Amino acid sequence: MSTLQIQARALGDPTRHRIFEYITDAIDPVGVAELTDLLGLHHNAIRQHLSKLVEAELVVEVAPVVAGRGRPRLQYVVSPFAESRWGTVGPYERLSVLLTEMVRCGDTPVEVGRRAGLRQRLGGDGDTADPVAALMEQMSAQGFAPTSRRRGRSVDITLQVCPFESAVMADPDTICQLHLGLAQGVAESIGGLEIQGLVPKDPRRAHCRLSCELTASAPDSAC
Repeated sequence: MSTLQIQARALGDPTRHRIFEYITDAIDPVGVAELTDLLGLHHNAIRQHLSKLVEAELVVEVAPVVAGRGRPRLQYVVSPFAESRWGTVGPYERLSVLLTEMVRCGDTPVEVGRRAGLRQRLGGDGDTADPVAALMEQMSAQGFAPTSRRRGRSVDITLQVCPFESAVMADPDTICQLHLGLAQGVAESIGGLEIQGLVPKDPRRAHCRLSCELTASAPDSAC
């Protein structure tokens, strides 16, 4: 059975389709509790529907960074590799919009990426209790599958997946600078975190690294 058929079958259930549409429209990652409140279903039923959507590669699980002990509760975002199916916007469609803006405005990739990052946060809930977690959530939603490592106020965020692998192979300078600007724009809108640079890697292996610094405005609990 093809991926398209699997996805169509997964979305054939009305409740599952509603969950997918809700996650698609959400600005931030969606948790089980939020969906439970929305649909009035038991959390186990919600998890079963989400499992089907994950298996169909329609949504992906993200684990937000949490301060202190305890296992973080999984949240869900639309898979960046849905490639514009089922009402979603795929990574290369997003990339084409950014490249068109570069041509139209004549701005640098970093400037265009930064504006996109700022727009990405508009309408969010403004929760900046942990700026690293907030940035990780936004980069997860873009398909980068980030992980973080903190040393005092210095933070390295490793992007484990490159959603634009083919484009980076053709023009690494442009695409990597767009990525840097995107992260800078998101961090600027969040506050408390400064993106100091991007160390690019081979896109076939990914693991590019964002070098970040928590600023004086970041809460102590984020350290």
